[in-house]
Amino acid sequence: MGTISLEHSDRLYWLGRYTERVFTTLKSLQSLYDQMIDKSHKYEEYLAYFGLDNVYENNNDFIKKFLYDANNPNSIAFSLERTYDNGIVLREEISTEALSFLQLAKDTLIKSKNSKNTRLSLLPLEDLLFGFWGCIADNVYDDEIKNIIYCGKSVERLDLYLRMKYPFNEVEKAFTILCKNLRNFSKNTPYRYNTKYLSDLVEIIGTKDDYENNSQKAIFSLEHIFEEMKVNI
Repeated sequence: MGTISLEHSDRLYWLGRYTERVFTTLKSLQSLYDQMIDKSHKYEEYLAYFGLDNVYENNNDFIKKFLYDANNPNSIAFSLERTYDNGIVLREEISTEALSFLQLAKDTLIKSKNSKNTRLSLLPLEDLLFGFWGCIADNVYDDEIKNIIYCGKSVERLDLYLRMKYPFNEVEKAFTILCKNLRNFSKNTPYRYNTKYLSDLVEIIGTKDDYENNSQKAIFSLEHIFEEMKVNI
């Protein structure tokens, strides 16, 4: 690929981020659902991770709105719609097959809304997302395109892991993958990561103690790693 536009770079990056957001949020809600069987209002801890107000009536109201409320920017429905919107524009870059997995994912989510067993009806959704990533790996031959998508994916995963206070070994793995993707950034890509914030992340995620004591600083650094570092070329 010769020169990639800033608009397409943004779409590729956010395609990766939103797809990973759907996947990790889905897994988090599945885990939370099990916990809420025995404990009421367990979701309040989840909301606190993201600084969100508790505007939900009960466990069921929380789960339904976090799954299906397309007007809730934190919901799976919202993120999946943004994923598909970017996929439509990027059809030629990611392949029609990859886009079809996103369409099937949307259909699965919609159908599950009327299911008597919500959790069971959502099981295919995870496999469909794996299928999407398989298509990206197999059908996208341009390394620049693929790497921007993967970078968005790894940034989102690390961001969510940090906010939800995942164990250090999981955060460390996610950060290692992000660093690998950053090293592969093409000079033609209109994104430049901020080395200062990357250095801060290296320092914070260097040890378990640093991670546990400075996780908020790590979130801040990750939020700003690409801020004002985009260039039109």
